[in-house]
Amino acid sequence: MISLLYSCLFFLHPIHLSVSEINYSEKNKALQITSRIFLDDLEESIRLERNDQSLDVLEPGSGLTTKQLISDYVLKHFTVKLDGKIQKMNFLGFEQEDPAVICYIEIENVKKFRTIEMKNEVIMALYDDQSNIVHVTYKGPVKSTRLVRNKPVDVFTFDSK
Repeated sequence: MISLLYSCLFFLHPIHLSVSEINYSEKNKALQITSRIFLDDLEESIRLERNDQSLDVLEPGSGLTTKQLISDYVLKHFTVKLDGKIQKMNFLGFEQEDPAVICYIEIENVKKFRTIEMKNEVIMALYDDQSNIVHVTYKGPVKSTRLVRNKPVDVFTFDSK
């Protein structure tokens, strides 16, 4: 479904949107995160941050790797706190699905939590109208939020059952 959304938006771009899903895996005791970001916006944001307008994220050269460039950028601009404590996020990898990049991230050793705070500033330095949608699945129905430049953080509270 989200792939279809991105395919449709490709023709409407320049909509500035990312979609992230945070799912709790009871089996793995982990939060599994997928984040879909338009590749052209991601590349332009990395160029801006690195002050290198000639950088090609998919073929960076100079000893750089695409995975490292994307990982460094995403982990700097997307953070998660559980019960007020910042979590170590492991960037597992990414895949290109034109016109987007799908990033795979995991937070290990998550037993339970009452609150989750998401901060997502991906692409926000580049575009005033950037929206970062985040869906969280934990203990019941999906909770969703839209994060924007003047409100890049939101918190969800769950029952302690």
